[in-house]
Amino acid sequence: MDQADELAQALERLAASGRVEVRENGAWLAALAGAQFEVRRQGGHTLVHLWSEEQNLVRRVVRIAEQSDERLLLEVLRFGRSKPDRLELLLADRERPAARRSREEFRGRLRQLLAEQFPDEPVDTLTTAADLEHSLSGCYTRGLMHQGSRAWAVVGVSPAEDAATVDSVLTYALIWLDAARQRARERSVAGLRLFLPEGKARITTHRLSALDPAVQIELYEIEESLGRARRVDPRDIGNLSTRLTPRREVELILNQAHEATEKIRSLAPDAIRLGVVPGTREVTLRFRGAEFARWQNGRIFFGLGDDREELAERKWGALEALVRELEIYRSPVAQDTNHALYRMQTERWLEANVQSDPARIDARIDPAQLYAQVPAFAAGDRGVIDLLGVTRDGRLAVIELKADENIHLPLQAVDYWLRVRWHQRQNDFRRHGYFAGIELQPKPPLLYLVAPSLRFHPTTGTLVRCLSSEIEVECVGLNEDWRRGLRVVFRQ
Repeated sequence: MDQADELAQALERLAASGRVEVRENGAWLAALAGAQFEVRRQGGHTLVHLWSEEQNLVRRVVRIAEQSDERLLLEVLRFGRSKPDRLELLLADRERPAARRSREEFRGRLRQLLAEQFPDEPVDTLTTAADLEHSLSGCYTRGLMHQGSRAWAVVGVSPAEDAATVDSVLTYALIWLDAARQRARERSVAGLRLFLPEGKARITTHRLSALDPAVQIELYEIEESLGRARRVDPRDIGNLSTRLTPRREVELILNQAHEATEKIRSLAPDAIRLGVVPGTREVTLRFRGAEFARWQNGRIFFGLGDDREELAERKWGALEALVRELEIYRSPVAQDTNHALYRMQTERWLEANVQSDPARIDARIDPAQLYAQVPAFAAGDRGVIDLLGVTRDGRLAVIELKADENIHLPLQAVDYWLRVRWHQRQNDFRRHGYFAGIELQPKPPLLYLVAPSLRFHPTTGTLVRCLSSEIEVECVGLNEDWRRGLRVVFRQ
């Protein structure tokens, strides 16, 4: 029996046993799920042809390396390549998750797009496998392509991913670029080619303006219907999704709520802070960062989470009881540190501590001129707390806070820094009544990344090094028991 007949019989046995999964060089080819096959002879060689509605694959078979009832391993050659690849067909023991199948199918489409759009630059690797050791997510397709002695790192995002995943791509792309440059041996990695779904590049484009030009990134939007990618100009930032409420409006709202809120604040004046919800005329009351009451058009609603009721005279006792409970369980010296009240809204508690003692972050910061969520993001809560202050000599200071490890902290901070810088150039802070009596310097704002010392993600340094020299960054590591009082453990 010659090789072609032997291969055809092996494929027939495998297909008859159940669902067959196809892998090439270890990478799962999701688009070939349920593929049909054909074995034929051509010019003295054996060719195997696999096809489905989404993909065609033809390979010249060098030899059958292994075969069993559950697995067939072939050494194959692709057109134009001298070194053999490994083509593996095996029985799938379970159905792959839909998200994994979608990402693998996108990987196949991206490989085809790269081959057509960059015909002189072969793709060396392309994978969706997570690499936890190097903090590389499996949500994205990454790889390398080259032309001569120069290579490009590649990262792509499927249009099936949600908005948060798409908007987070630059973090992982920069980590992959750094890893690719460190691993490079025969070729230098010139930069990064980043492929995003059509119409989804606005956040990433905005963040690119904060990077060092030496990082060298080409940004593309994939036009799925045309099977091609359109290059995006990084200078096209578009409209900034921020709002800057005039300070006089904030003061007016606080004054309107003063009589009702001051009586509540007197229950624990050192722990309760007031704030105006951006874009509204509502005032929040927070106990060491945890919101427990809100003033709305002359009415007070109190309670934790969604369990709220309107405050009336007969309900005053219930409100006092809630504040007493917060004093017990949301205390810096609380005995039960696992209690829900102690652990809720952690970043807000850290924010309250920094607002009370900003000199711990930098002795130059004016404690009387520190604002939360100014300017405010139109999209609402970003999961990171930001403060805007000013040094005593008039330099703006952006402070980003995170109580837990967050790989995206540097680029989320960049989002805020860029918007502050934009408003600064428009002279918006002076026109809207912020930093009264201070002559603001035209120099770019300082940027502080603040977190407990053991909560900085290992990739923070890598990401900060990618930023423009215009952005002066200081990482401030705090004591782990920061609830008892702020103490700086390191500055970097």
